[in-house]
Amino acid sequence: MNSATPLLEVRNLSRYFGAVRALDNCSMVVRPGEVVALAGDNGAGKTTMIKAISGVYPPTAGEILIEGKPVTFSSPQDAREKGIETIYQDLALADNLTIGSNIFLGREPMKKLFGFLPVLDRKAMAEAARKTMAELDFHVKRLDAPVSNFSGGQRQAVAIGRAVYWNARILVMDEPTAALGVPEQRKVVALIKSLKAQGRGVIFISHNLQDIFAVSDRIVVLRRGIVAGERNIADTNHEEVVKLMIGG
Repeated sequence: MNSATPLLEVRNLSRYFGAVRALDNCSMVVRPGEVVALAGDNGAGKTTMIKAISGVYPPTAGEILIEGKPVTFSSPQDAREKGIETIYQDLALADNLTIGSNIFLGREPMKKLFGFLPVLDRKAMAEAARKTMAELDFHVKRLDAPVSNFSGGQRQAVAIGRAVYWNARILVMDEPTAALGVPEQRKVVALIKSLKAQGRGVIFISHNLQDIFAVSDRIVVLRRGIVAGERNIADTNHEEVVKLMIGG
């Protein structure tokens, strides 16, 4: 794949709900090793955009391309299989299970006991957890502890680790730093930087401009369902972004 081919391209995407145009002719691109922030006020279309990208809503018009090839998704599972993983604010983790069990939730590896009895391969799960967390440069003391014991930043790492293990090329992160303290926010910023270094693409949705400026390469601003503007982070400032968000 040549590096000029975007990992993800959204072309002229529209999504209508009856007469309401939640998204109207929106385009954006995510390249390998790039973090693109999606910003906008409530009702700007951010949620509709990520739900179209992650297979929840079929677009009314427009197309989605992965590595230059047009794709359609029949479900979020379909988007996942094509390399797009969405990490929502609630993280969708099973609190009572370990990191390994969360990584394999619904896709557990089995082995045969006495050559015929299928049992969970806990060793394989623990090993995958250790390897994946090390890849993210994230070290927890106890891999066998339930994730309910972990802090917000650590739980975020488990959700990212799951996506990485299943080879997500594009991670959509919905408000990953909301409800976290400052040290934990820094941890998540470090995790996103490690995803970039691995050549993955990240779509970063946040209300926090500080975080957006800390991790993103580019910012796409939505306003009432249209793309109000797109800027390289290096060439813009908070004030300009706010103006694009509110129109004026």
